[in-house]
Amino acid sequence: MNMVMEGLGKSLRNVLGRLSGASSVDDELIKDICKDLQRALLEADVNVRLVLDLTNRVKERATGEAPAAGRSMKDHVTQIIYQELVNLVDNGEGIALKPQTIMMVGLYGQGKTTTTGKLALYYSKKGFTVGLIGADVYRPAALDQLKQLGEKVGVDVYGEAGEPDAAGIVKRGLEKFRDKKIVIIDTSGRHALEDDLIEEIKRIAEVAKPEERVLVLDSQVGQQAGPQAEAFHNAVGVTGVILTKMDGTAKGGGAISAISKTNARIVFLGTGEHIRDLDAFDANKFISRLLGMGDLSALVQLAAEEIDDKDAMEEVGRAMLTGRFNLNDMYYQMSAVGKMGTLEKIMSLIPGMSSMEDKIDYEASQKRLQVFKVIMDSMTNEEKEDPSIIKAKRIERIAAGAGVTPHDVRELLKQYNQSKKMMSSFGKDRKVRKQMMKQLGGVNLDSLKELQGSG
Repeated sequence: MNMVMEGLGKSLRNVLGRLSGASSVDDELIKDICKDLQRALLEADVNVRLVLDLTNRVKERATGEAPAAGRSMKDHVTQIIYQELVNLVDNGEGIALKPQTIMMVGLYGQGKTTTTGKLALYYSKKGFTVGLIGADVYRPAALDQLKQLGEKVGVDVYGEAGEPDAAGIVKRGLEKFRDKKIVIIDTSGRHALEDDLIEEIKRIAEVAKPEERVLVLDSQVGQQAGPQAEAFHNAVGVTGVILTKMDGTAKGGGAISAISKTNARIVFLGTGEHIRDLDAFDANKFISRLLGMGDLSALVQLAAEEIDDKDAMEEVGRAMLTGRFNLNDMYYQMSAVGKMGTLEKIMSLIPGMSSMEDKIDYEASQKRLQVFKVIMDSMTNEEKEDPSIIKAKRIERIAAGAGVTPHDVRELLKQYNQSKKMMSSFGKDRKVRKQMMKQLGGVNLDSLKELQGSG
């Protein structure tokens, strides 16, 4: 699961797999589980002190706390590991949704300017007016890049090409944007921490008096993340951290360790190259996905944000909550997948799918979805409404129209039948159904009353 620290997630799921597969839980097994947990975290570059503290707490709680009534010892220990991992990354609430000035800091190559654009889009979608100030006076292309991002997300950008006084630019930019609810300042970076960079961001902080001072940190930085975070924190008092490149195969533990150096909280995760690929950080959901428990609520929220057609959203809800769907529904879902991001990102939100990660060729699957859509474009509406009528002669006609083989059409029908069964199992799962109903609060639930009646 590349989305959230591929190696660490896999190792942690192996730890839980060993626990769930054990015939009984005793002190010896708990000791071994803690050793495996230590190895997984250390290999992911998490600081040694943090690892020892965490595993000592797991050991003490697992041997000293009695399970809640009705809970097995295995579930009890799993819950303890989950809670302690949440505590490791959870330092408080995210950035408040209120008018404020946000100052972005970080070294070159961390994704700071791109993240500034993503953050602008995030606040714009929340209904705030946003202004961006380009205060990176060392990288010639920085202001041009920021202007391109501003144009893409529809927000104003202030900068002064060739002006070396970053603090002066910020002062004039704040005056220009005094009517904006959110002002985000993109500051200079360096390849390494240097005294003049520290002095510059101190001057900017004095002028801007930002409510939030956000460190942008590449999740692949490793053990160097700690000293970097500490130096920026000493200079301006870092209040939040955004971890970028969470879509890669980063170990990520070094970035987690850096949080302890600043006592700041992780506020967002950069999860891809697209301008919308910025997720507000939620420690519980993050660890849940890391452990392969998925996040169905995030899946529905993602659909709600990226799909504008609310009537169609009701159809998505109906299809996910019942087995009564046809090829028109399937076609719409495939289109929705394209809007929501990569197949890999979506699969990471579905409980249990992380165990399939080694068996799925995501690139080939994405291409197959495109072929399936072309095939469905060659079908009549009658065929899409009732796929059971598609027999040999129709298959030949559809294949010829789509420029594919009859085998490809049969593969689509096979996939449709499998999807229908899976959707049916979702609809029968009381817990999943209620969670999905709650998350679909933004659409007309009257049209889904038959589902409520069956729940």
